[in-house]
Amino acid sequence: MARQTPTLEHVAKLAGVSQMTASRALNGRSGVSRETRDEVLRIASDIGYVVNRTAQKLSGGRNGIIGIITPTLDTQFSSELILGAGRAARGAGCEILVYTVFDEDRHPHHDLLGLIQQFSDGILAILPRESLCLEALSNARVPVVVVDQRGGTLTDFPSVSVDNYGGARLAVEHLAELGHKRIAFLAGDETIEGVRDRQRGYHDTLARLGLPREDALVAAGDLSQMMAFDVTFDLLNLADPPTAIFTANDQSAFGVIAAIREAGLRVPDDISVIGFDDIPMSEQFHPALTTIRQPFQQMARSAINTLLAQIAGIGAASQRITLPAELVVRDSTGQVRTKQGDAPHQIVST
Repeated sequence: MARQTPTLEHVAKLAGVSQMTASRALNGRSGVSRETRDEVLRIASDIGYVVNRTAQKLSGGRNGIIGIITPTLDTQFSSELILGAGRAARGAGCEILVYTVFDEDRHPHHDLLGLIQQFSDGILAILPRESLCLEALSNARVPVVVVDQRGGTLTDFPSVSVDNYGGARLAVEHLAELGHKRIAFLAGDETIEGVRDRQRGYHDTLARLGLPREDALVAAGDLSQMMAFDVTFDLLNLADPPTAIFTANDQSAFGVIAAIREAGLRVPDDISVIGFDDIPMSEQFHPALTTIRQPFQQMARSAINTLLAQIAGIGAASQRITLPAELVVRDSTGQVRTKQGDAPHQIVST
């Protein structure tokens, strides 16, 4: 004879409580003593009872799960935000479920939206680019908060981001205070609004400080270490090369430093390098990277709190939360050194 599937009624009967009390205990709600909750959870585990989250969601309740959508899990940028969101969610009695959307230029499969609707009370979207996924989420009938994306067609979604423009200003001002006049910028993916803001902050600050603004001092990158390594040689081979390089993210800064070493030069003795993000590896790298810190934990916490307020039916106090960036000075930047009588030389990537 087939084994009967355990039900909430079975759990309640074995625990000697009402089904309402058993439900409260299983879903972590108030109104249940700790002893009763522990006993209900023990019995449910013993008999193999599993909370039916789908039925709970469809019945109009909440299941205490927050979905996170991100295009990738293999960058420290995404992982830091996910870790911070997980801490904030668990602190509020919720759990997270992470979905990866590998192709942001396509509408997500309808099964993904079905899962979101069934299992998630709300969605935290870590999507720096404008994405058709967010367009689809507007029809998913769940609250959505976006991290690191603003403007465009997505103004209906509350967003949390860092002050990318202000962070770039801090970077250029720091290099200028060290005496650098020829400051290069290694750009990134221009489809990302935050990257465009960093480049705009770089240009505007150079102009305000009266420093040279040359097209040759701006190199195209894609936020990867490999691309940064390759394009750095173009900057080093300029007739009048930069004495400092500001990169759109930390990963690019690592590639720049590797290229400078390959060229037989030293950081910061010959060239200063400053990044943007302050991912954990920045402090462990050699030399330790001077960078602009994004407050990942605060960003994630603010996004989760905004999302939880929406889930509770409370409108966002502000549709756009912009947190300040911070200059973190380490070992990769230093006073400019002027060299007298040095002949230009060509540096070739090997």
